[in-house]
Amino acid sequence: MEPQVNAVPLVPGTLLVASPEATDGVFEGSVIVLLDVDESGALGVVLNEVSDLSLTAVLPGWEPLTTWPHCLFDGGPVSQEGAICLATPAHPREEPPGWRPLFDRVGLLHLDTPLELVDGAYSALRIFAGYAGWGPHQLQGEVARGAWGGRLAVCGRCVRCGSRTLWCRVLGRQGGELGWLATWTPMPELN
Repeated sequence: MEPQVNAVPLVPGTLLVASPEATDGVFEGSVIVLLDVDESGALGVVLNEVSDLSLTAVLPGWEPLTTWPHCLFDGGPVSQEGAICLATPAHPREEPPGWRPLFDRVGLLHLDTPLELVDGAYSALRIFAGYAGWGPHQLQGEVARGAWGGRLAVCGRCVRCGSRTLWCRVLGRQGGELGWLATWTPMPELN
C-alpha cells in the first residue's frame, strides 16, 4: 500500500506543502516535489527557494537554457555541492539524450549532457543545488504529525512554477479550511 497525504499517494510528482506551523527555518514555506519514494525513503527538491549561488558561476553556459527566472534553486539541505536538473522535453514524443523520465513529462537531465544538445530540446528546465531527503518511514511520520499538508496531486508543470508565491498558490487551490491557510502570515495577530 502506498503512503498517503490526505488520500493522495506519496509517489514521484506529488507536491508536499509545508504546514504553516513549520517554523524550523529549513522547510518553512516550502513546496517540494517528490522525485523518488520507496521502502528506503524519499527524495525531492524544494521548488520555491532560490539559491544564493550564481548559476553562471556553478554551471557556466546553463543559465540561458533554464526556465525563467534563470537562476540556481536551493533544492534542499542534503548534498548542497551536488545539482539536480529537472526538465520537460519540448517535443512530447522525444526522449532527448541525457534525459530520463520521472513523472508526466518531467524527467532528470544529466548535467554532463553537451549544451548544444540541450539548447532548444526542452520547454522547461530548472537546476537545483541539493535535495530534501527522508529515511525509511520518516516522511510518512512527518505527514502523520501534520508537517506536510494538502490534498496534493502530481504536478507536471513543477519545472515552470514561480518561486515567491508558490506556497500560497498551492494551498489556495486546496479549498476549504486548508485553502484558507494560503493567507497565513507569520504574525498571528494578522491571521
